[in-house]
Amino acid sequence: MDAAAALFIAKGVEATIVDEIVSAAGVSKGTFYHYFETKADIVTALRARFSDAFVASVEAAVQASPDNWDARMRAWVAGAVDAYLDNFQIHDVVFHDYGPYDRGSDEMNAILDRLGGLISGGIAAGAWAVDDVRLAAIMIFQGMHGAVDDCIARGSDRTGLADRVSAMVRRLLGPAHC
Repeated sequence: MDAAAALFIAKGVEATIVDEIVSAAGVSKGTFYHYFETKADIVTALRARFSDAFVASVEAAVQASPDNWDARMRAWVAGAVDAYLDNFQIHDVVFHDYGPYDRGSDEMNAILDRLGGLISGGIAAGAWAVDDVRLAAIMIFQGMHGAVDDCIARGSDRTGLADRVSAMVRRLLGPAHC
């Protein structure tokens, strides 16, 4: 999968052939076809690997954060920004450059469900006031995603990006109802 990822980043999925993948990986074509029926299957596997690593990175950041809800959300945003920026090239290849992409994908739902759990925990603890947890999770995730895309597109320094996004997220979550 690492060989395929490197080739997809360098050449694109369509321009990469299975012979190049197996040559770069140092395996036989039979080994490739033992694990994947088509090149599209390896793209699907790379999507899942990216998403699993993204979720693990973000969860590790949240678990390492101080035990208050605002700090947990700041850690979520910082972990998400870092995970995306550190791996945006393969993200762009497997999620944007190659179709089909399912808008209601399992990968997206896993991220939104975990973020929704964080939001729900903060609501239950009285830290935030949110009427629609799923919508808030979508706005937070997509807002972070858009901010990172803009940073990449403009060639901006990532310094302070997570702090700026976190400040906006905190306003979105609102103060707890008294």
